[in-house]
Amino acid sequence: MALRDKACRSGIGATACMRGWFEYILMGMKPVRALGHTVNPAAVRKLRAAATAARTTRSAASKSRSTGDGLEDIRDAVSRLKRERIVSTAVKLFHDRGLANTTLEAVAEQMNVTKPFIYSHFKSKNDLLAEICAQGIRASLDALNRVMRSEGTATEKVEAMAREFILAVIQNQGHIAIYTREQKHLSKKDSDAIDEMRREFDRKFCALLGEGVATGEFVVDDVQLASLAIGGIVSWSYVWYRPSGRLTPEETADGIANLVLAMVQAKPARRKRAAATVAA
Repeated sequence: MALRDKACRSGIGATACMRGWFEYILMGMKPVRALGHTVNPAAVRKLRAAATAARTTRSAASKSRSTGDGLEDIRDAVSRLKRERIVSTAVKLFHDRGLANTTLEAVAEQMNVTKPFIYSHFKSKNDLLAEICAQGIRASLDALNRVMRSEGTATEKVEAMAREFILAVIQNQGHIAIYTREQKHLSKKDSDAIDEMRREFDRKFCALLGEGVATGEFVVDDVQLASLAIGGIVSWSYVWYRPSGRLTPEETADGIANLVLAMVQAKPARRKRAAATVAA
């Protein structure tokens, strides 16, 4: 704060001064931009995004100033950005070095922030680990829930689910790899919460396959076994998928969707209609 006040009193423009102050608030860094020093380009991009978001919500904030709703929304958005940045940095370090070889000091150093900045959002390294693991599993469950809420036949939903599921895995490769490798370090409470998400996924996917069998779209002798097999095939893609490989995420999703439909023996006519619906 002293740096900010000194910069403002020294005649530096108000805009530059405030940019430095917002960087201090948002990123947990010293407001060095106001003094003409170099700052992290990623931090600047985050600041610009936050400033844009603030401008778009300014009108709503002014209308609800009496209740403080607008201000709380902005604070929540800034807090989410901070947490996302911590998680993103920790995923890379935990994945590359392992949980045991990564301290919160290392995460803070990588982010160019102080250790208290980390502790203001996560109580401990295991708390941060729990969030990383939960995000990886939650992404797959969210994908399934979106599909379950959509309109369409069981065939259309299964094809869409296969696509969304593997894209969620690919987008969260690091999270899922860390969960698989470090889940033994989770507290019982955190482990139980993640296991419940996995069971919810299995229940809902089994119900979707069962719906397809009931309507005559699928031929599956053991719905539960088919659900576990498909889930295992898709989830394992975190191991073998390579961003630099011959297939893009979308091409991989197309191929996996076709394999899943073949596994449940979806009727050819219904498969064509589902493909036409996705293409549309």
